Amino acid sequence: MAGRINDEDVKAVRDAVPIDAVVSEYLQLRNAGGGNLKGLCPFHDEKSPSFQVSPSKGLFHCFGCQEGGDTIAFVMKIDHLSFSETVERLAAKAGITLRYEEGGYNPTHQRGERIRLVEAHRAAAQFYADQLGTPEAEIGRKFLAERGFDQAAAQHFGVGYSPAGWDHLTRFLRGKGFSDKELILSGLSQDGRRGPIDRFRGRLMWPIRDVGGEVVGFGARKLRDDDNGPKYLNTPETPIYRKSQVLYGIDLAKKDIAKSSRAVVVEGYTDVMACHLAGVTTAIATCGTAFGGDHIKILRRLLMDNGSARVIFTFDGDAAGQKAALRAFEDDQKFAAETYIAIAPDGMDPCELRLAKGDESVQELVEPRTPLFEFALRQIVNRYDLETPAGRAAALDEAAPIVARIKNVASQHEVAVQLAGMLGILDTQFVVKRVAQLARWAREGGGRGPAPRSAAAPQQHRQAAPQAPTGPALNLRSPAHRTERELLKLALQYPALVSPAFDAYGADEFTAPPYAAVRRTIAEAGGAEQGVDNAADYLARVRDAAPDDTVRALVTELAVEALHARTVDETYAGMQLVHVRLRAVDRRIHDVQGSLARLGTHADPDHVAAVQNELWVLQQYGQSLRTHGAAAL
Repeated sequence: MAGRINDEDVKAVRDAVPIDAVVSEYLQLRNAGGGNLKGLCPFHDEKSPSFQVSPSKGLFHCFGCQEGGDTIAFVMKIDHLSFSETVERLAAKAGITLRYEEGGYNPTHQRGERIRLVEAHRAAAQFYADQLGTPEAEIGRKFLAERGFDQAAAQHFGVGYSPAGWDHLTRFLRGKGFSDKELILSGLSQDGRRGPIDRFRGRLMWPIRDVGGEVVGFGARKLRDDDNGPKYLNTPETPIYRKSQVLYGIDLAKKDIAKSSRAVVVEGYTDVMACHLAGVTTAIATCGTAFGGDHIKILRRLLMDNGSARVIFTFDGDAAGQKAALRAFEDDQKFAAETYIAIAPDGMDPCELRLAKGDESVQELVEPRTPLFEFALRQIVNRYDLETPAGRAAALDEAAPIVARIKNVASQHEVAVQLAGMLGILDTQFVVKRVAQLARWAREGGGRGPAPRSAAAPQQHRQAAPQAPTGPALNLRSPAHRTERELLKLALQYPALVSPAFDAYGADEFTAPPYAAVRRTIAEAGGAEQGVDNAADYLARVRDAAPDDTVRALVTELAVEALHARTVDETYAGMQLVHVRLRAVDRRIHDVQGSLARLGTHADPDHVAAVQNELWVLQQYGQSLRTHGAAAL
């Protein structure tokens, strides 16, 4: 995997790819006034457009669902890509060569290399698809037909055939201008005695696509008895293919997974085909490896990681399938989704089930049946002799830590009661308390038992924690909050109109905690003065300086939201500066008056005089602001 992409190159990609051009590929935009565009949000259902794009600032924000960000953030969310995948895709579109830091491939040819490998796979996929119609591929067409897949199904999934000769694909790709080095690096060819030969020969071919729909590898199924290779042969690890980071069918299933918050994980290519053709369009499969952590990351982005999401595993009913299910359960708690397992009573996989009993049987199979944790517990419990006290105790020792890993406390309690029933332990509270104790130890010490704690640790933790802004909660009906919001919008959208006065304002002059956080973020980025000469750079720096995603989202929102005035000029900006400062002065006057009243008649005269002097200065300043406006700042 390549190293971290150079920051300057990321900035170059942001600047080179207009956000309105990218967004327009996914939805229709129309004029919203003030240089902004609007359309129906692609991230939630709505009837009137609340999704706005600001081409001049390179930002988008939806005032309905609060999604927002720059071009990279938009592509990441809508195509469910990682940051680096998104930058690489946009860089390829803009013709920008990316440089990588902290290791990785040679930066001078990395971008070109990736593009060439993807192009080679795209050409290979078309070549294999064309070959499926040849006389030699009759055996492949028969294989598909026997499993209920016609020509239309093969075309939908891009299924193809690799000729049995030594170098048919290699010669074809050479004719397309690909070098032997590129063919070897791509995994499409391998070294032979007299040069490169085809890696896949005489096999049925399934193109494996990434989330963005690009072909990055192949799965090849043996068709002939004289083929001494494995039943399934996959593309080896390459710069664009990592089997632990791809899911077959994800390009076809991603939209329905995101829409329904449900994913069905099956075991093979034909199972994915069978599910999709049966109407289960959220089916995906791993590619020659166990379902693991990287696959979970892909699904979490699609499922939005919410508690109502469901992941259903459909494994074969044999011992290997049960082992695969238990491996999946090891990573179960990395999901926020609920996980289930579906195994057909007769042990058939989805492809066999569809062929034998039709589409409805596949749809019924993937309806959530058994929670994955329950299946895992039964597999454990069944290994012990529950007729003896020692057997029940040993089963409890192995199963209780699994129950303790369940995040939801109510669910954890319920499952603990179920475990007691499975084990035949009449004292259910004993099992419940045992599980709760293990869960508490895991939370406090990260392990199975209590861990020693440093007396200084809590104090250090308190010192390291960021201080939350104090003040009243955000209320847009408050005149003060409306003015503060307007001033922050000016500072982000028209920094030249409020600089340098704005940079002298403290975060405590913003009474709404979210606005105080944005004020601090602008200060961290160097102040509004930094945006006078280069507004685009300035906004990027402010967003980068945000302490968390919540503040970053508010910065984006304020940078895109229209101002209330028809004419935005120095006079309007000055009014907002004065209103915010004047309210801060009035609050301070009120505080000082309270302090003066509390001093009483026996207070130190010098201290009383100092407080009275501060009050007089504040009152004079307030009067000056009211009389002279922005000139008094």
